[in-house]
Amino acid sequence: MMIVLDQERIDEILAERRALGIRTNEEVWDGVTYLMPDPNNEHQDLAGDFLVIFKLLFCFGTENRAEATPNLSDRVRGWKKNYRNPDMAYFPADSLAVDCKTHWCGGPDFLLEIVSPNDKCRDKLRFYASIGTKEVLILDRDPWKLELYQLSKGRLRLTGMARPGHTKLLESRVVPLTFQLLRSRPRPKIRIKHTESDQEWTF
Repeated sequence: MMIVLDQERIDEILAERRALGIRTNEEVWDGVTYLMPDPNNEHQDLAGDFLVIFKLLFCFGTENRAEATPNLSDRVRGWKKNYRNPDMAYFPADSLAVDCKTHWCGGPDFLLEIVSPNDKCRDKLRFYASIGTKEVLILDRDPWKLELYQLSKGRLRLTGMARPGHTKLLESRVVPLTFQLLRSRPRPKIRIKHTESDQEWTF
């Protein structure tokens, strides 16, 4: 592990990676740049499945928005000094977050974080709460489990956890969905159910 505190050197490293065609997956936390682990294929597939379901259910024909890896900040100007990138975020039409074109100032109603080795997704919860994010679903794959955090009194608090085979459903307060992990091979499956129509997806 290496921590680089020189901003010019950080800019050089990022420029070198981009010139080589290497995707950069960075976030800036209060002026400190973090190069996050690149998502593997499974990670990207899972995030894509969540995004498709949210778009199908809540977005088409509406002003609602569901986005992959949006830039979330606590400021309109100078946002590149402090932003995070969840794997997916959902903003209803009446969201208090402001679409600044390059980024969102404020939190979504719902966001997804998929854990990669050595990432810091749980360390982001305080920031997500500070910008008004109402719910965070964390999908961990080592070991597999789902964690649902909901905003209460200014903090995102763990309100439910599910492991493969648990009958307990994690129920969202902001969208009519439940989440569950099913035992399966070669990996557990995620089941998402739309409680208003009984539609469900397993992937």
